[in-house]
Amino acid sequence: MVHNRPMARWRTLGAARKVVTDVDLDEAARVCDRDAVGSVLAAARIEAWVDGGTRSGGSSVWGVQRDGRLDAVCWAGANLVPVVTRGDEEALDAFADAALRQGRRCSSIVGDAWAVLGLWERLEPRWGTPREIRADQPSLVLDQAPAVEPDPLVRRSRLDELDVLMPACVQMFVEEVGYSPLTGSPGAYEARVRALVEAGRSFVRTDAGRTGPEVVFKAELGAVTRAVAQVQGVWVPPGRRGRGLAAHGMAAVVAQTLATVAPVVSLYVNHYNTRALAAYRRVGFRQVGTYATILF
Repeated sequence: MVHNRPMARWRTLGAARKVVTDVDLDEAARVCDRDAVGSVLAAARIEAWVDGGTRSGGSSVWGVQRDGRLDAVCWAGANLVPVVTRGDEEALDAFADAALRQGRRCSSIVGDAWAVLGLWERLEPRWGTPREIRADQPSLVLDQAPAVEPDPLVRRSRLDELDVLMPACVQMFVEEVGYSPLTGSPGAYEARVRALVEAGRSFVRTDAGRTGPEVVFKAELGAVTRAVAQVQGVWVPPGRRGRGLAAHGMAAVVAQTLATVAPVVSLYVNHYNTRALAAYRRVGFRQVGTYATILF
């Protein structure tokens, strides 16, 4: 692991006592509001619970309190998502202690790079070598009309085209993560894609192909709060890349999202994906921070 963050001294004494699990969800949402873009992955799940959404049995919200006030939170589910103010080493100590006591149940640690890399420094000696560390993922936002013309053919996906959309989603996932999402529990991934379509958070453009409609651009709003909608799963098939489909497709997603979903559109991308970064900047996205992801 290579990054410029100095090794923090881990104050383990009493750390476990600082973590609470009976977190007031409204208070947790207010903690996330301090950095709505950096915390959106945790905030989306917390807001869903506040609004009465179904709680998955293996997920919880950890909190660190000081003087009766919630100062930091960590979403603990399929992913660990720490929401910690920069410099709050004590909160990272506490969340690391809780994670070590529970054992690794997550497939990734993701969020603001400072918090993610700091948490990983504390967990690595016990959790071992991860599959991949993505330490530099620019976090981008756009809160105004896109700088390029939206693709008029990009629209919200329909349930009756899931058989066309699913292969594109799977191929995007394999390219991004390195293995098929259908491995082990295919029903879960299919349900996720269906849920995004049903919620109006899946966007697609299809063109006529040799055997029927083919996806030439797709994207999803993978995490949505009242303040931010984070775009995930952006994909153009390899044979159609370099023709502006990504930029104009993203412009369409941004325009429709700003009009109907949230006042800010965000995304994060690996720093080495220069083609994607160039397309997003062409649309008008600007960097406001850095994410990091630890993949297991």
